[in-house]
Amino acid sequence: MPNVYDFPLSQPEGSQTLQEAPRTRRRGRPGHLDLPFLLLTLLLLAVGLVMLLSSSYAIAYFESVSKGAEAAPMSYFTSQLIYAVGGIVALIIVSFIPLSFLRRFSVPAIVVAFGLLLGVLLTGLRGNGAVRWIGVGSLTFQPSELVKAAVILAFADWTVRFGPKMGDFKHGVLPFLGVLGMFSFLLMQQPHLSATIIILGVGALMMYAGGTRWYWFVAAAAAAAMVILYLRSHQDWVIEKAKENYMFARVAAWLDPESQRRGDGWQILQSLYAIGSGGLLGLGLGNSRQKYLYLPEAQNDYIFSIICEELGFVGAVLILLLFAMLILRGFWLALQCKDQFNRMMVIGFTGLIAIQVFLNVGVVTNLLPSTGISLPFFSSGGTALIVQLAEVGLILSASREIGNK
Repeated sequence: MPNVYDFPLSQPEGSQTLQEAPRTRRRGRPGHLDLPFLLLTLLLLAVGLVMLLSSSYAIAYFESVSKGAEAAPMSYFTSQLIYAVGGIVALIIVSFIPLSFLRRFSVPAIVVAFGLLLGVLLTGLRGNGAVRWIGVGSLTFQPSELVKAAVILAFADWTVRFGPKMGDFKHGVLPFLGVLGMFSFLLMQQPHLSATIIILGVGALMMYAGGTRWYWFVAAAAAAAMVILYLRSHQDWVIEKAKENYMFARVAAWLDPESQRRGDGWQILQSLYAIGSGGLLGLGLGNSRQKYLYLPEAQNDYIFSIICEELGFVGAVLILLLFAMLILRGFWLALQCKDQFNRMMVIGFTGLIAIQVFLNVGVVTNLLPSTGISLPFFSSGGTALIVQLAEVGLILSASREIGNK
């Protein structure tokens, strides 16, 4: 991904400079939103709802009956459908909000995100061995989803403000590293490894696109590679540490799931069984066997395994191609933006989708350790779905302004 300074931005005579990035919307009617990006999003959402119904049917039935209630096999699907409608409404509304208006909230967004994470630690709700949710009446939401958006908003603003100074350590590394370090520390107290990895990834992408020197990323990649090599060469030590540490347990299951088949390795083994049994064309929609309480979180983080089992290699590849088209279209839109802040925002939100898709597929195939990363537009989760669709709305808002230039 080239950085934003590799693309000259033309400025109409008498307009403000990029460093003075206008904070008021251009007068007149909004331009047309990018139809291909919208249609790809809605297509992925529709396919995601179908696959969620299929993957959640068994677990929803079991959960309702085990509680002594009437069987409700469609409960996950019904809930997700409601959130999807709400998310589409949010997408439409947000697509009319000029990004220049949002820019003034970059610092307040970071402050609010910090406060929400502190609130999780103090009054958060526990679930699945972690404290990641805040309750508001009968509703719950994960602040980590809002933290991702806050980081993108703030980093987009800062990269434009610092401009050519992004090339030095004081401006191009230090403030960004401070924010990423602060949020990573708070997220790991929950613990929430997946959100930590995503925020670090999208933060690094925006830093590079904004002008941070490449050698800082090479150094970080080299350090990460050394850690991975060390863990692989000391599996016995990792397995021993896994008895007392959540993160080491995940790494141990990744390195040798067979040795952990009755514990943390169970989920990844069932995922691999699902993927393998799907073959080329799959068992057919609705015919998964692993979703019948063999594969934990089949409706959530591991829904791609059920996709592979029911739709096979061909179906899984087609879905990944849809994601690839969406991501490429997003980056293409970023290159069309004449305003640097808009460009950085689109890069950030498109990169967020790309990182989550890559990490989710990497986890379910055991390419990466299990981190609890959901698949955008597919995995069950109301907060995540609404926020993702709202972020698509921000990308579409930028596309409207492209048409107005």
